[in-house]
Amino acid sequence: MRKLLSFFRDRHALLYKGFLFAAGLFLIVYLYPRDLRYSYDTAELKGQKWTHDDLVAPFGFAIQKSDDELLQEENEIRSKFIPYFNYDTTVVENTEQNLFNSLSPLDPSDRRRILTAVDAVYKNGIRAVTNNAHKGPQDKILLVKRTIASEHRLQEFPDPTVADSLVARKLQGKALDFWKKKEDIFLPANILYDSIFTMGLLGQQIDNISLLKGAVSERQVIVHRGDVVDEETLQKLISLQNELKIKSGEGEWERMLGQILLTGIILFILFRFLRLFRREVLGNDSRLLFILILLVLTVCMSYLPSFIDNLPLLAMPFCILPVIMRAFFDTRLALFVHLLAILLISAFLPSDRFNFLFIQVLAGIIAIFSIANMRNRSQLFISVVFILCGYALLEFGLLVVSEGKISAINTADMINYAISAVLVLLAFPLIYVFEKLFGFVSDVTLMELADTNNPLLRELAEKAPGTFQHSIQVANLAEEAIRRIGGNTLLVRAGALYHDIGKADMAIYFIENQAAGMNPHDELTFEESASIIISHVIKGIEKAKAAKLPDQVVDFIRTHHGTTKTAYFLTLFRKNNPTEDVDDELFRYPGPIPYSKETAVLMMADSVEASSRSLKKYDADSIDALIESVIENQADLRQFDNSDLTLKDITEIKKIFKKKLRSIYHVRVEYPK
Repeated sequence: MRKLLSFFRDRHALLYKGFLFAAGLFLIVYLYPRDLRYSYDTAELKGQKWTHDDLVAPFGFAIQKSDDELLQEENEIRSKFIPYFNYDTTVVENTEQNLFNSLSPLDPSDRRRILTAVDAVYKNGIRAVTNNAHKGPQDKILLVKRTIASEHRLQEFPDPTVADSLVARKLQGKALDFWKKKEDIFLPANILYDSIFTMGLLGQQIDNISLLKGAVSERQVIVHRGDVVDEETLQKLISLQNELKIKSGEGEWERMLGQILLTGIILFILFRFLRLFRREVLGNDSRLLFILILLVLTVCMSYLPSFIDNLPLLAMPFCILPVIMRAFFDTRLALFVHLLAILLISAFLPSDRFNFLFIQVLAGIIAIFSIANMRNRSQLFISVVFILCGYALLEFGLLVVSEGKISAINTADMINYAISAVLVLLAFPLIYVFEKLFGFVSDVTLMELADTNNPLLRELAEKAPGTFQHSIQVANLAEEAIRRIGGNTLLVRAGALYHDIGKADMAIYFIENQAAGMNPHDELTFEESASIIISHVIKGIEKAKAAKLPDQVVDFIRTHHGTTKTAYFLTLFRKNNPTEDVDDELFRYPGPIPYSKETAVLMMADSVEASSRSLKKYDADSIDALIESVIENQADLRQFDNSDLTLKDITEIKKIFKKKLRSIYHVRVEYPK
């Protein structure tokens, strides 16, 4: 148990990173639609040219009839169907019995004549009054009499009103007079419409309509590229779509295994890339989590058309991934993550994989190129235009290559591409959200912070103009140096502008802000002076936090003096108190030491620029000697141990500083007399 706890304790950082990659793999596979995917919108295909690759049947399937065909067959059955009527003998018996009782006033002969006439009419049959719904084609009906059905025309049978007059024609004398004067005698119909049997039989015939009309064999070409999708082809496509839904449950575990394998390979490649080329990103859990979240969200975005009807895949803003990545990381990492995302999405597509891969990869590259040096938010609008133009040209080029002639761009596809490009503007709010959630700082934010009209910088310029000018010079030096050795130039410039904002509240105590002959340190002890000088770091951090500056900028304030000492006041203390023991910690900055190229370069630039103001003579030799002395002293004090600067980087930085300071102080060669 102790060994297990020790294992987790010693490797918890690595295990956490493994958990993040495993969670990403799980989400991509778990959220993948379980249905076999079908990427064509059949509702818009009829009458259109097939712009995709030749579609080959992955398996044999039956062709289903369309709804219109089924409705036509149903209507045909209804139009030809003959309704059923029953000959009801009980009606005749009951009617004649009632009639016999009503004829009691008549003599037997007249009574017999009436009953005979009624019986004759009933033998032919009396139909019920019916509407047209009970009539078959040409007014035909099927009359069931003693289980035997015979075909008749409905008009062969009189209705009750006509039947009464037919009886009257067969009578004469007293029998006729009695029949005409009757009031309570009527002849009900004995041929009745059988709705239950008729509708049941009709429904059975409709249910027996075949839903299929032929079949497509495995590997048979359903439609060739460039063909117009007619009704028959459309029905084959719909049949394939429905068959895929039915077969979704087959081979599900095998497909899932393939998804796990492909996703695992992609994530492993990402891990290896970060380990080899971006160790600082892999070592930062929040940055790694951010990259994996973007990758997972982009891949899962491609699943939406499977869950939302009529949502085209091409309308998804896949180029938003490299745009957001570029806002926080370099172009190389943004491009690599975008490439992996598109490869993974393409692997899961059922068709047109090459077209999708080709267009989306190049569109992502165009997006990255368009914001390679993003300095303001308006560049995103320009990027949208470039992305849309890229989509149009790439789509047009693929159509020409595939068809061998200049073809018109598919209007529906271009509308989808336009939607995709415009949706890239969602990067605006998303960049802001990710900045707040993960504590990142984007290039756009750094540009806004570097604006000298920022309230903190305006305050510094008003209260400590000398310090403000010093900060600008430091920013110029540091930015040029970091551009040469590689790093975030915007970050180092913003950090340089804010590194001394703590001096704004006590500007007079710093020599660059003092008027000639006026130095408040003359009234203070050396320890007090050192404490005030050192406190500008703490005050700067407090002001930066109050103004909600990003932590990456605040780190420049913390580290720009590292753990060095206020050498001037320490030297004066020792000189004036040679017999006293001195506590060096009273004269030491709180630190920490710089931890990155950017913060280390700022420390160098700050010290070099400040020291250069004390030179009595500005020539190449004095400037070179000053820079060598300042930077070598910082290196001897191990101020660069936590940064990833190399000796080559430091040498290059010295060259840049020497060149820039010579230019600032207008050092020229001495002309011969």
